[in-house]
Amino acid sequence: MPWIKCKICSKEFYAKPRHIKIGWGKYCSNTCKFKGQENGKIVKCNNCGKELYRRPKDFLKSTSNLFFCNRSCHAIWRNKNVRIGENHPNWLTGASTYRKLLLQHTKELMCQNCNFSDERALVVHHKDSNRNNNVLSNLELLCRNCHHIKHVLGS
Repeated sequence: MPWIKCKICSKEFYAKPRHIKIGWGKYCSNTCKFKGQENGKIVKCNNCGKELYRRPKDFLKSTSNLFFCNRSCHAIWRNKNVRIGENHPNWLTGASTYRKLLLQHTKELMCQNCNFSDERALVVHHKDSNRNNNVLSNLELLCRNCHHIKHVLGS
């Protein structure tokens, strides 16, 4: 009676002589057989670090060789690394981001001249009238009325 060691788990099992003759008696179970047929690699998810099995075909399909465990991990990674600032597909010049920048750094949302506090009427004014100079010290919040007056009077 032929007792053979499994190629994967080294467990001894009985194989029929005719199965050994045609090349079947290599694995003790289907689980070991499927493990023996794997020819891919274990890679880590680029977002969470979870280990994943990827087939050689997956490596051929991937242009970046970055792998993720699911779509949400891929979306989280993409939003952190790819779609920021100049890399975002809708990025123009960044000239219009000064409003968001000022709103993030101001504590009180009110006009600097008249203390009007309705957020819908507040606009960002460039003190030196240079719209490309988006330094926080050059920006101030004004209501539409005060903003218009500053531009008309030129002060």
